[in-house]
Amino acid sequence: MTTPEIFIGCPKEIKTDEYRVGLTPVSVRELTARGCRVLVETGAGQGIGMADEVYQAAGASIAADAAQVFAKAQLIVKVKEPQPSEYPLLRDGQILFTYLHLAPDPVQAQALLDSGCIAIAYETVTASDGSLPLLAPMSEVAGRMAVQAGASCLEREAGGAGILLGGVAGVPPANVVVIGGGTVGTNALRIALGMEARVTVIDKSLPRLTWLDELYGGRLNTIFATRESVEQYALDADLVIGAVLVPGAAAPKLISVEQVGRMRPGSVLVDVAIDQGGCFETSRATTHSEPTYVQEDVVHYCVANMPGAVPRTSAYALNNATLPYVLALAQRGYPEALLKNEGLLDGLNVHCGQITHPAVAAALGLAYVPPVDAMRV
Repeated sequence: MTTPEIFIGCPKEIKTDEYRVGLTPVSVRELTARGCRVLVETGAGQGIGMADEVYQAAGASIAADAAQVFAKAQLIVKVKEPQPSEYPLLRDGQILFTYLHLAPDPVQAQALLDSGCIAIAYETVTASDGSLPLLAPMSEVAGRMAVQAGASCLEREAGGAGILLGGVAGVPPANVVVIGGGTVGTNALRIALGMEARVTVIDKSLPRLTWLDELYGGRLNTIFATRESVEQYALDADLVIGAVLVPGAAAPKLISVEQVGRMRPGSVLVDVAIDQGGCFETSRATTHSEPTYVQEDVVHYCVANMPGAVPRTSAYALNNATLPYVLALAQRGYPEALLKNEGLLDGLNVHCGQITHPAVAAALGLAYVPPVDAMRV
């Protein structure tokens, strides 16, 4: 049976150039069919081409504004972290389920602590094999988009060196270096190889490199990650894609300002790790409206919500992954849902004024309270 007091709220995303939505009409229909009550802010689905009427047909009620959604809902389902104007809308004991990326964002972290809410981060929910099931679909999208973005940035009009990624007969293709062979990196190299670039992937996991080598054979150059190898291949690259992740923690800085200054003029850095602070020292977050900047004669693409540019694909892919967790939180209530699923418990970052994820606490320099201990209080 559905916990009767749980009301699920889906506000419209207000981060710059963010067009995804936390709940699609398909998810709403599934939730309401199981007895859940859903409140969606008017216009929330506009970015994916879904009008309020479609949500109403799926069983949702429509709220006039975000304040109504936050005031009525016990469980808030979003895509991106709450923005400053949303901080005051959060309240004690309210459940927030979304991407948070707290490690590089002490201001947001403090706001969540002050609100007394229960914040569960998509990016730190784990599966039984240690993978990140709610990060994976957006990592797929971002990895594939990284190559598209990088290829565009290599064009002269964008400040690049004027190189076609795949080359043509008699002219060599671009050198593409992907740092990180996880979900982002694997999807990036797949697209880069498909565009006939010369591709190198760098990773610290020999089993992962072996798997990639067996999958792509001589088409892909696989290199073990060391400071020397990262520097060597980055300096010879036309396009470098940063695809590293330490769950919950700030991304490691893999390429220094000095090294960027030694890269070829017109080369391109695409930092997919920018949500976690970025993996290049010269990285700073950009938007889809102003996606690039040039520093040290190198074009930087550091959009912090890359999948937001393809919101229909992204929102449906994300909902496919999040829906079972939303159902569990709504039907069981958050304590039972978390305690019966260790992977979902790993997603708990903030609980009623306490940081409950070790990597987040370490990155922010704040005290860590084990989630089970925090929930006992």
